[in-house]
Amino acid sequence: MIKVALTGGIGSGKSVAGDFFEDLGAVVVDADQLSRDVIERGTEGFNEIVATFGDEILTNGVLDRSKLGQIVFSDPNARRKLEEIIHPRVAEAFEEIVNDSPGDSVIIYQIPILVETKGADRFDYIITVEASLENRISRLKSRGLKGYEIDARLKVQASDAERAEIADTVFKNDGDLDSLLRQVENIYEDVLLPRAKASAS
Repeated sequence: MIKVALTGGIGSGKSVAGDFFEDLGAVVVDADQLSRDVIERGTEGFNEIVATFGDEILTNGVLDRSKLGQIVFSDPNARRKLEEIIHPRVAEAFEEIVNDSPGDSVIIYQIPILVETKGADRFDYIITVEASLENRISRLKSRGLKGYEIDARLKVQASDAERAEIADTVFKNDGDLDSLLRQVENIYEDVLLPRAKASAS
């Protein structure tokens, strides 16, 4: 088994790279999805978030991520409180998936805030996806994010240089999808799959 962190700034294309890895047979886990799962209504995480931030983050009894986002992206203290609730639960959920996976798996963990959480040591291999700021902003606007929302998210994320410093491989994603797919295929077939198989033998 090999545990691979797949990181990159918002809008860089790490989710697309993750989809390509999944098509090739990797076990792909999305940290953002886990962070949603651990605070679903009815979970301990949900109860703790409501107790911490109050009922104003709810809409019809459901967590309103937009309202919560406005609070935590404008207040570092609030963001830290949220992370203290979510991060340990996400780490636990990820380890459960790892334990349930076959011994020769390539596990790809899509994690946007690897540098920020100082989580590099938990992985055998690190890939970061880079794209120009112009392309990233264009992609985020096409997803419906407003300019001020994009600025707030970019401001709290690590720089490309900080991500590249801890990466074993950097994917460049300013071209077409075929270019990104080729980079994914090469690293999967030449590096990750052989290492996963060797570790299982």
